[in-house]
Order: sequence, then structure tokens, then C-alpha cells
Amino acid sequence: MGNLFCCVQVDQSTVAIKEQFGKYRDVLEPGCHCVPWFLGSQLAGHLSLRVQQLDVRCETKTKDNVFVNVVASIQYRALADKANEAFYKLSNTKGQIQAYVFDVIRASVPKLNLDDVFEQKNEIAKSVEEELEKAMSAYGYEIVQTLIVDIVPDEHVKRAMNEINAAARLRVAANEKAEAEKILQIKRAEGEAESKYLSGLGIARQRQAIVDGLRDSVLGFSVNVPGTTAKDVMDMVLVTQYFDTMKEIGAASKSSAVFIPHGPGAVKNVAQQIRDGLLQASVGH
Repeated sequence: MGNLFCCVQVDQSTVAIKEQFGKYRDVLEPGCHCVPWFLGSQLAGHLSLRVQQLDVRCETKTKDNVFVNVVASIQYRALADKANEAFYKLSNTKGQIQAYVFDVIRASVPKLNLDDVFEQKNEIAKSVEEELEKAMSAYGYEIVQTLIVDIVPDEHVKRAMNEINAAARLRVAANEKAEAEKILQIKRAEGEAESKYLSGLGIARQRQAIVDGLRDSVLGFSVNVPGTTAKDVMDMVLVTQYFDTMKEIGAASKSSAVFIPHGPGAVKNVAQQIRDGLLQASVGH
């Protein structure tokens, strides 16, 4: 019906290309327009002014001979003031953009090692955007933004990179574990040394207390019982301790049995041995 009355509608964010007798005539903005077909006017087509996106996947090789797939996302749109150029100069806009992306990526990536490609993807995207902007502006298109959205190495290379990363992490973990065990052993040795030192102090004090107690007992007994000598007192103390020890060995349920010569003469021998030991210790000091 619109064509019957020579009226056409152009939607928002779209322009229409008007021709007269096959020649470019005008760019029609959104709204209603009169296109008198009987005077040779017609619409050659419509052109969207919306931002469009094109994902380009490009396979190339890095400087260290690793094949990678670089995925670039190109956002572009036609310029309203250059709509006629965008409509007439390019028959395959996406193909043209793809060709420029291939050219820039395959010129940039082979100069970089694989690790550098990941680190410098923003620089690669900037190079692609600058080249596209320079080329596509002549055809009435604006490059809004260019992104390198993915870098995919060969599957074998990716697996090798993961193994290298895993090995490095295991090595760090092993070093940390060894360091922890070293610290634990040092602390254990320090604890044992401190324990033995304190145990030695305790034994020394215990023996000192025993010696002091025996001395006080001998002196007190000699004073209270006239005619007794220190030797008699020591014999009696040793006999008492001897029987106390035998009693404790027999009373303990889980004690190890110690067999020593037992008899009246044995006490005398034990006393003599203890006295000899004390005398030798006194002479040594």
C-alpha cells in the first residue's frame, strides 16, 4: 500500500538508500518518505547504523614455533554521514574486516614468543584496531572497539604448559615441606637437649640433698648415741635403704626383678662398695 501511494517507512537506527533511474540520489533518515516510483525513484536498500560484532578466529605461529588460534572480537558500525560509501563501496563488509584482522595478527604474533602473546594481547588488539580504523574509515565504517578475547595454543602445548606449572608448584610444595621438617627436627633436638639439661640438674640436686641428709643424720646420731662412729651409722643407714629397696621391688606389680647376692654378708659387701665409691669420689674432688 505504501508503494502504491509512493510512501516508504525507514525504521529507527536505519537509513535507506534512494536511487533515481539506477543512480544514487539520497540517504533517507528514519521516518516516512515519499519515493515517486513513476519518476524513476526507488529504494536500493537499507543500511543499519547499529553496532555490530564480528568474531574472527585466526590461526598463526609464534616466534617459538607454537601454533595458536587467536580469537578477535571486532565491534563496528556504519557512519550516517557516509552511508552511501558504506552501501556502495563494500559488497562484503565482514569479509573485508576479516581479511585485515588476519593480516595484522599474522604480522604481529610471529614476532612474539607464546608467553609474550598472552602478556601483550592488548597491544595486539590495539594494532588491529588502528589498522582497521585506517582502512575501514574510507568505506564509511567506524571501528568502535577491538578485543582479543581468546588465545588457544595447540592441545599438546597446552597440556605441556599445565604439566610445567604443576611441576613447579610441586617443587615449591616439596621445598616448603622439607623446610618445615627441618624446623621440626631442630625444635625437637632443642627440646631434648633442654630436657636432658634439666634432668641433669634435677639428679644433681637430688644427690646433693641425699648427701646433705646423710651427713645430718650421721652427725645427729653420733651426738645422741655416745660411742658410735660415723661408720656404724652409715652401715645402719645402708642396711635400712637396702631392705627398703627390696621391699619396693617386691611390692611393684610390673617391676623388673633384680637379683643380687642376698644374705647377712651381702649387706656388708654392699656397704663396703658404697663407702669405697664415696671415698673415691671425695678423693677425685
